[in-house]
Amino acid sequence: MAATPGGVASAALPAEGMIVSRWTRLLESQPVLAVALIAPGVLILTIFIAYPFVMAIWFALTDISVGVAGKFVGIANFTKAWEDTIFQTAFKNTFFYTFWATVFKLSLGMWLALLLNRHFRFKRLIRASMLLPFIIPTVLSTFAWRWMFDPTFSVINWTLYNAGWITDRLPFLSNGDYAMWCAILVNTWRGMPFFAITLLAGLQTISPDLHEAAALDGANAWHRFWHVTWPLLLPVTLVVVVFSVIQTFSDFQLIYVLTGGGPANETHLVATYAYQIGVASGLLGQGAAISLFMFPVLFGVVWVQLRFLKRMEGA
Repeated sequence: MAATPGGVASAALPAEGMIVSRWTRLLESQPVLAVALIAPGVLILTIFIAYPFVMAIWFALTDISVGVAGKFVGIANFTKAWEDTIFQTAFKNTFFYTFWATVFKLSLGMWLALLLNRHFRFKRLIRASMLLPFIIPTVLSTFAWRWMFDPTFSVINWTLYNAGWITDRLPFLSNGDYAMWCAILVNTWRGMPFFAITLLAGLQTISPDLHEAAALDGANAWHRFWHVTWPLLLPVTLVVVVFSVIQTFSDFQLIYVLTGGGPANETHLVATYAYQIGVASGLLGQGAAISLFMFPVLFGVVWVQLRFLKRMEGA
């Protein structure tokens, strides 16, 4: 007896229903659902973070270069990098650059957050516009700053010269000291909005009643900030500072576009020097070893921050 099309369809529906109900039962199980939700994130982290990190460690322990498989050399690449005078300069520059950029971003960001926390006309528009330096792509904004620091077409030199404040062009990018401070200025300009907006969000959570009570007790503006605002804002500040230190310490784009590590390798950071050795020169093993010098420093910064936050929660 031949089966009718309707019979085939009616037989297929229960089978599909069984499959759907089976998946439903599986997803209703909390362990299975947890694995299903976490698996994509773990897969992405494994492919794009864990695997490159493990490969970087392996490369750092070999003399691999472009076109050459290389052999195991132990810590020879790390020793060579540590004895390299250019690397020593880059390592010192990285700490100098990170410290001063973070200090300026925190100071100016806090000042700006306190100003933006007040009530004034067009408050929302001004708050939104503050994010522009942070939103604009780093390469694009750094090219604009590079033009402003250009030895021939610098609008800053032109302005200072016509105002009578200088008699000769300032060597913004042709002098190592000037170039490093220019890089710090650009990094501060770019990162200050992130500090300001994040600290402003923290200020919004502080009750005005606390300031009113302190004012009634005779506390002036400075005392109210130091004894009321700052202690309550400290956890947010620590998180922002740690994120900034990590981002600034491993900065690559800004220095690469603005100075390229010059003049005469005087503005190299660890990241830009690792790129020059590992990619531009093709010495992958040495470049990986140089880049890994950043890991213990950043790990230490995060560890200290977590310990401090844990101590604050315990208090």
